[in-house]
Amino acid sequence: MLKPECDRKAGERQKAGKKKERGKAMNQYTKKDIIRLVEEEDVEFIRLQFTDIFGTLKNMAITSSQLEKALNNQCVFDGSGIDGFVRIEESDRYLYPDLDTFEIFPWRPQQGKVARMICDIYTADRVPFEGDSRYVLKRAIEEAKEEGYEFFVGPECEFFLFHSDDDGQPTTFSHEKAGYFDVGPVDLGENARRDIVLNLEKMEFEVISSHHEKARAQHEIDFQYDNALASADNIITFKMATKSIARRHGLHATFMPKPKFGENGSGMHTNLMLFRNGKNSFCDPQDENGLSKEAYWFIGGLMEHIKGMTLITNPVVNSYKRLVRGFEAPVYISWSAKNRSSLLRIPIERGEGTKLELRNPDPCANPYLLIASCLYAGLDGIKRKIEPPKAVDKNMFSMSDMELIENGIDLLPSTLGEAIAEFEKDIYLQEKIGSYISKAYIASKKEEWREYRAQVTPWEIEKYLSR
Repeated sequence: MLKPECDRKAGERQKAGKKKERGKAMNQYTKKDIIRLVEEEDVEFIRLQFTDIFGTLKNMAITSSQLEKALNNQCVFDGSGIDGFVRIEESDRYLYPDLDTFEIFPWRPQQGKVARMICDIYTADRVPFEGDSRYVLKRAIEEAKEEGYEFFVGPECEFFLFHSDDDGQPTTFSHEKAGYFDVGPVDLGENARRDIVLNLEKMEFEVISSHHEKARAQHEIDFQYDNALASADNIITFKMATKSIARRHGLHATFMPKPKFGENGSGMHTNLMLFRNGKNSFCDPQDENGLSKEAYWFIGGLMEHIKGMTLITNPVVNSYKRLVRGFEAPVYISWSAKNRSSLLRIPIERGEGTKLELRNPDPCANPYLLIASCLYAGLDGIKRKIEPPKAVDKNMFSMSDMELIENGIDLLPSTLGEAIAEFEKDIYLQEKIGSYISKAYIASKKEEWREYRAQVTPWEIEKYLSR
């Protein structure tokens, strides 16, 4: 029997507990603070950032002379040009900056600096816009709060660093031959990765570790966990920073899940933690796995909804080139406290650090919708007391099809088309995300799937042209 300590003194808590108390999201700026910082730090440009429903970062830049207007929520943009937003006859939308997200970009010039604030989107009637995925996550957080819970997330972000061509366009080429945890000079991306980490830390990210991943030119940077909203903001910021800094090194950073045939793809393992009254709700020292009833029910909720969630966690055609057997990406709907081939893994840390690791998401996912769907699914599991199936502690990568069937192990959707169908079946998930985003998301993904199915690929030409 494991005997983790669930209730340690604050001074003895593990990093997880400390981060909860002193996280980056604890910054609380006022309008006066922002105006003072912009003046003192010689900030000339401020980017008002937001995302479309797919998590693509957008922004409207203003000069410091327009700062007070922005802080008074008076900046308007045309939402009709943003994927999944609004029709042209109802296009005006307001940007409401979240003052606590104010950051100065350390990689930009030190005179006439560039800063940003992440914004919520409001309608012309000054109410939250239903097509704003950040608003979806805020609703999920509020629902958890009503049940007495706080949700925390720690992402593990993988990406590739490839060369750019003579015109500055991205390629899938790299000279490097490095593998898992290799170092320089074999790891030719080491300097760029270090520069990314140092710039993130200047922006108050707490980076746990960084290393070369298994595939050639593949890298991973892991963050300390933070509250759900801050973590989603962090992922958006991380991707922007990584691309910007890689470009300074003459490289192109891509978050495409599977850019190279025959190589491992890039995932974004997502670590989930639930707190109540300052204590980890997933911890129970009396359980053989060190897990509470809430943890098991949360797992049950995730497994209940994971097929529908896959459209969000793995949102593009290319996502399903990663979710295949033989490349360590999870394809089986299972959980384990030991087995890394499972969809859901319980990492070894217990006590205040007890967490669930969801292993199928990839970095193309909209982090706001990803985290919201995880929270909604888990809360559904807790409310309905959904018991998960038995843990699978065997290596499923080595199990035969018959063994998988005998153990009742189901599979994730294997194509974007299957994921769309599963999402359409999950009425609970659609209701929680909201009909506005759900309908727009489904329509866009169906068009993407139709477009892909109409393509004639080089593989088909090579396979069938001469037959």
